[in-house]
Formats: sequence, structure tokens, C-alpha cells
Amino acid sequence: MNRIICFVFLSFFASSTYSQKDSLQLGDSYAEDQLYVSVSYAQFGEQPTSISRSTFSYGISTGFLKDFILNKKGNTSIALGIGYGFDFFNHKLKVAEINNSTLFNSSENISSNVFKAHNLEFPLEIRWRTSTAKKYDFWRIYTGIKFLYNISNVFQFTEDATDFKYKNVSAYRKLQYGLTLSAGYTEFNAYLFYGLTPIFDNATINGENINSNVLKFGLIFYIL
Repeated sequence: MNRIICFVFLSFFASSTYSQKDSLQLGDSYAEDQLYVSVSYAQFGEQPTSISRSTFSYGISTGFLKDFILNKKGNTSIALGIGYGFDFFNHKLKVAEINNSTLFNSSENISSNVFKAHNLEFPLEIRWRTSTAKKYDFWRIYTGIKFLYNISNVFQFTEDATDFKYKNVSAYRKLQYGLTLSAGYTEFNAYLFYGLTPIFDNATINGENINSNVLKFGLIFYIL
């Protein structure tokens, strides 16, 4: 059901955006309303000293951005958006939920340990580009902040041939945010996300605070 809603939502904005572009003439006021899709390599930053670096992990996201022009030339704007993101981590931190309390430990004796998160995304961007009303191939630099609201999270691991799975653990931070930067030419752009908030609230392991945050770098595609 969530996939169907997302598809209808994106299709509606795609059709309205293309209609706007087709009616523009050179010199007209215009906005770069856009669909976006990003694919990123992901890691946890600021890990506790007892936890080793995560193995291959990734994030994908998609959504729509509404452009608001700041100058007559049209090359500077701000954009507000809404979207959906999915994160998948192969990580080394053992997370369990016992009696509504989240427990943390190292995963030395665990054969598999993954984390999955589904998030609503609310990006806010400051934008600079070399486009015009009729020039669709252009350079861009977009930077800003993205707010994430967690819809669901799952921590699962296998220990001593037994599978454990914990959904929506209490210590996981529902609202997170981070800095974003994308730069490139036409649809192909490098993308960076740096989380400013730890993913856990008041979490410790062996007396050390767990300040793990999300780092992503990859590609983002903007579709007019």
C-alpha cells in the first residue's frame, strides 16, 4: 500500500511539473520543481570505541521538491520537499529490546546483524544553478538540511543459531536531521548527507555514550 501511494504521489507531481516546463518561454519566471531519487553508500559515524566499522550498507530515497525563486534571474532559490527514505545497515552493535528498555552490546558472537529504517523525509535546500526557463542542462549546487521522521525501525541478528528481531526499539530517536549537499550537471549529481543527531536517545555501552550518527554519500538524480 505504501508503494502504491508513493507511486501515485510522484506521478501526479511529475505530470504537473512537465506541463509547467512546456508552457514556458525564454525570460519567463520559472521554478525548478523536481522529483528526486538518491542512492547512497551509508555508514555509522561516531561509533563507540568497542564497536568496529560497519560493513556494506546503503540508503535510498525519493520525493518531491517545491522551488521558490529568490531573484529575477531565477538561478537562486529555496526548495521545500517531502519524500520517503529507506536505510539498510550491516552493523556491529547488538541492539535488543527487553521489557521496554533498549540494551546495547558488541556483536562479537553474532553471525548476522542488520538494521532497517523507513523514514519520512522533509528536505529544505538553498539552491544555485545555471539554468534558464528553456535551458534544462545546467550546473547546480544545492545545500541545506533534511529532517527525518522514523516510521519504523527493525534490529535483527542471529546468535548461536537463533534469530532475534526487535521492532521500533524505544531508544531509537524518532526525529533526526542532518546537513545535505548535492552538486553536479543535469540529472547526475554527487550527494552527501551528514547526520547531526545521534540515532539513539540516552544510550550507553560499557559506560560510554553511544553517539552514532548516519553518514551517506552517493548519487542523487533530479527529474524536472
